[in-house]
Amino acid sequence: MKVVCLVLALAVSLAAIGQSRKTQVSIKGEDFYINNEITLKKKVYNGMRLEGLLPNSRMVQGIFDDYNEETQNLWLYPDTKKWDANRNTNEFIAAMPAWKEDGLLAFTINLQGGSPFGYSSAKQTWINSAFLADGKLDAAYMKRLERILDRADELGMIAIVGYFYFGQDQNLKDEAAVIEATRNATKWIVDKGYNNVLIEINNECDINSTRTSSGDPYNHAILDVKRVHELINIAKSMSHKNKRLPVSTSFKGGAKPSENVLQTADFVLIHGNGVKKPEQLTQLIQSVRSDSSYKKNPIVVNEDDHFDFDKPQNNFLAATKEHVSWGFFDYRMKDEGLNQGYQSLPVDWSIGSERKKQFFELLKKMTQQ
Repeated sequence: MKVVCLVLALAVSLAAIGQSRKTQVSIKGEDFYINNEITLKKKVYNGMRLEGLLPNSRMVQGIFDDYNEETQNLWLYPDTKKWDANRNTNEFIAAMPAWKEDGLLAFTINLQGGSPFGYSSAKQTWINSAFLADGKLDAAYMKRLERILDRADELGMIAIVGYFYFGQDQNLKDEAAVIEATRNATKWIVDKGYNNVLIEINNECDINSTRTSSGDPYNHAILDVKRVHELINIAKSMSHKNKRLPVSTSFKGGAKPSENVLQTADFVLIHGNGVKKPEQLTQLIQSVRSDSSYKKNPIVVNEDDHFDFDKPQNNFLAATKEHVSWGFFDYRMKDEGLNQGYQSLPVDWSIGSERKKQFFELLKKMTQQ
């Protein structure tokens, strides 16, 4: 009898979780909807239609940890002289309301992070992965992710959850583990009833085709551009109560997505890194839309390290003019202080630097006029 009661209690608990979720993202045509209402409804900025867009920022280190004791000293907090994964997540969560208040609707957070230096030119020796070698989930990582997704749900924010990152995917022992990890992560999200999640299978799936002799490629062929659609389809096949999550994968800066991804992805992810002129970003967007494989679904830039927010022309405005959601990618550059960057560890998650302030000021001006 006790076993039966426990099973029933668990079932009721899981049902309650699903019923208590407040935020649902959906896609209709090229537009995003939150709770069945088009985003930024009736918002227009300098003649540009904002409704349907998903302004976002790259916040991929929100659940970061490092299981390599030899590299943990790289991420020490100046005040404690220690690295603290829970402090990092706590401060991320504390900053979220301010982001939302200024108009940020979405953020990218990754299960294998991103380069803590912005860009890595050498082998990544730190170990930052929510996946064990066999593809099972690391409980501590997922607990931190759960806290962030819960808060996002409460705030009405959308999380673009990325699974794999080059330089960290080698911590999975083989292709079977990558497939298992994809299944486990997707099942975890849908079983918990999260409806405010977009899935990004991996960051820059085409990186192997253009990498230099330095840095890390993807170690598993299924994560390469030629086969990544297999993982997209696996994630798309998993649902809870007949609901599934939108799935895509991203491409390196300035690269046009491949036909196999355009044909299978629910939305299109491109990056603006290396796209120095706004007109070049415009050309990239137009080339996607002119491709015969493009399904007239939303296009999202979820990584762009070009700023100029105080100027009349910048990548943010260029994307918006093309009715494309744009994402802020900020990292700590040479000789900059701790308050700079949302990717460099340890992270100051507040809107504390001039660059961050300029982004959020423009975002607020665009979305709340």
